[in-house]
Order: sequence, then structure tokens, then C-alpha cells
Amino acid sequence: MGQRLSCRVQDEHGLFTAVQFGHLEVVNNLLAKDPSLIHQTTLYDRHSALHIAAANGQIEIVIMLLKDPSVNPDSLNRHKQTPLMLAAMHGKITCVEKLIEAKANILMFDSLNGRTCLHYAAYYGHFDCLETILSAARTSHVAASWGFSRFVNIRDGKGATPLHLAARQRRPRCVHLLLDSGALVCASTGGYGFPGSTALHLAARGGSIDCIRELLAWGADRLHRDASGRISYLIALKHKNEACAALLNPSSAEPLVWPSPLKFISDLNQDAKALLEQALMEANREREKAILKGVGYSSPSQSDTCIADDNISEVSETELCCICFDQVCTIEVQDCGHQMCAQCTLALCCHNKPDPTTALLTSPVCPFCRSNIARLVVAKVKANASDHDLDLDLYSSCKLPKLRKARNFSEGSSSFKGLSGVPSFGKMVGRGSGRIPADNECIDKP
Repeated sequence: MGQRLSCRVQDEHGLFTAVQFGHLEVVNNLLAKDPSLIHQTTLYDRHSALHIAAANGQIEIVIMLLKDPSVNPDSLNRHKQTPLMLAAMHGKITCVEKLIEAKANILMFDSLNGRTCLHYAAYYGHFDCLETILSAARTSHVAASWGFSRFVNIRDGKGATPLHLAARQRRPRCVHLLLDSGALVCASTGGYGFPGSTALHLAARGGSIDCIRELLAWGADRLHRDASGRISYLIALKHKNEACAALLNPSSAEPLVWPSPLKFISDLNQDAKALLEQALMEANREREKAILKGVGYSSPSQSDTCIADDNISEVSETELCCICFDQVCTIEVQDCGHQMCAQCTLALCCHNKPDPTTALLTSPVCPFCRSNIARLVVAKVKANASDHDLDLDLYSSCKLPKLRKARNFSEGSSSFKGLSGVPSFGKMVGRGSGRIPADNECIDKP
């Protein structure tokens, strides 16, 4: 639930009600008669007209109010919340974008929980708002003064980062975006939840198997203990989240994890990264099938969600990967031009071990010519039925070439810890919508 706004109290002039319901003409008439009304606030919560418009997604009124140079985009209500915080809380993306465009400060903390707009977007699961705020942080004074990484890992009054909140509230897409933006996967909380909890502990308590997949794929430590000595597996058992507990069981196989220290991975071509991410996800799904079989949990498969293109599955022998001879070559080493399938590329990268003298991962080399792999791109795929290159939708599993037989990536390696991630294929939890009625109510329990 979002915080409600007390905009009907002491509203004899009708301005706040008109703002809440988006009656632009009424608002203009009231302000024309009495311009001082633009600075009026509600009696108890001290919400300004801009707060109410932003929280209710009344973008036309937000634009109109911001045109007045006397209106402060960072005005504070009773809890020191800005209009940007309320827009992020309620998922009003157009208002978030407009306020940021108007130079609203993304680095402001409320007095309720010591949270920023980034915390609000993560907690309530508004992916588009979270993405917009992170994008703004990369290009604003925040990146220069605070540092972008520090902003992504910003803590609230109880020591919770946006990643902690997203994991606890079952927001897998937000979890992935934060991890991809540099959130620390093993950071511990202060007073939020149980002291010393990591995002994995909180996801285990919330029961989100999709969040747990994301965190494990980014190298979350299943053996990390909170202040009471509990690992995330015990948390999942306590809250009767059996499927989560099965994945978190220290005796189950380790998942595959991205080799984040390698520069060519962090700077990877986005299309190639999508293929490799999907290869990793499919490998981990195969691992999960055996683990989850005993708890009666069925993981969605490609066949459940879409039908593969028959043309794509009919691949000539000459286009198969020369390493495994099982799958289509989808990844190309840019400098030398040699091609491999995504699964073999993934295995090649993940099995590089650090140099014991430097504790650094060495760059992988092409298995065909032994040159260093500096950059990977998507290889073009052709089908027998056509001489034209196939345009693959890299973000949809049903468009990828059908595998002839699955490779065995079910056994993980402890050397993968500290590596990084995969995209979220979990469902996003529904967002709040609609107008915000009277009274102030904010529910936020760990």
C-alpha cells in the first residue's frame, strides 16, 4: 500500500480536491483569483498542491505548477517527503520524469524512515521509476559528488539499501536492475528486518524464488549468517517457503554465476549479453529442475510460454558450434571472427580461475586461435529454408534457436562466487494505481 494524502482537510477553497482529481480548469481559475493558494498546504500532513498532483499522476497540473518559478520542486511535507518521493512511491512515471527534468533533488531523505526516492521506487516495485532515477543519477551532480555506486547502495535510517527493500518485497525486476547497476549483493542491514540480514535472507523470508534466482546468479553467499547466526536456508524453512529453501540448501548444487571482474563482460555488447544471460538462466533452470522436483514446484519452461519458430530449429550442420556440436553459433569474437554457441562461451568465461599471485581473473582466450577475447558480439544465424539472416528477438526465449540437447551445467562451482548476473524472467508484482484518497497511512513492516 502507498501512503495516502490528506488533501480534503481544510480545503475550503477546493484547490486540493481539484488537483487530486485532475480538474485543470478549476485549478487555473482558483489560482487566477488567489495566486497565494499555490503555496498553501494541507493542515496535518503539509502536502502542497505539487505533492498531491505528483502522487496522483496529474501530469498536466504538475507541469502547470512547475512553470511558476516560486514553486519549489523539492518542497517538503510533514515527513520531509518531496513530490518526487511520492511520485516514485505511487509509480507515476511521467511525474517522476517531469520532476527530475525540473531539477528535483534525487538525494533527499525523508524523516519517516530516512529513505530517498530510490528506496521508494524499489520498495513499491515500480521498475520504470527506478530505472529513470538511476539514469538520472548517472548524469547528475550525484554521480560527481557522491558517486553513482554509493547512491545505488544508499542506506535508509535502518541500514536497508534499495536492494534489501526490493528483495523483501518480492520485486525481481527491481532486484536485477539494482544488481546490474552495482548494488552490493552481500551487504548486510542494520535494524531493518533482523540485524545482519542480506538481501538473500530477506528474499528467503519474503518467499520470492525469482528474487533468490537473481541474487544467487550474482554471487550471493548461501552460507552468510545474520546476527543470530542463521543462514538464508533456515529463514526460508522458518517461513515455510519450501521451494526457496530447496534452492538455498547448502547441500544443493551451486548455480552458474557471471564472471563480473572481467572487463569484457561488463562492457559487453547488449545483444550478446542478452544471449549469454539467457544461456546462464537456462543452465540454472536445468539445475533447479532436479532440486525442486522433491517439493512439487514446477518452473516455467519455454514450451509453457511460447512456440519456437520452426524455421529457426532447422539448422544446418555447418552452423553448429564446433566445440559442442549441439547448438547454433550465436556469439562471435569480434577481433578474430570465430564463433561459438552462447553455452560454450558462458562455460569458457565462467571456468577461468584467478591467478594465485595476483588474485585477478585472467582474460579468456579464443579456443580456436588462442587470442585474448576483448569483445563479443552477436553472430548472424541462417536457416536452411532461407538465405536471409534471421532477426532474433534476443530478449524472448521463444525466438532463440532450439537446442538439440541440453548441456549439463547443473553442477556449479565454488569458484563462481562473487561473480555477476542474469536478467529477471519473473513476473513483476502488480503496481498500485488510481487516485490517492484522504488520510495518511504508510505501511512498512520488515
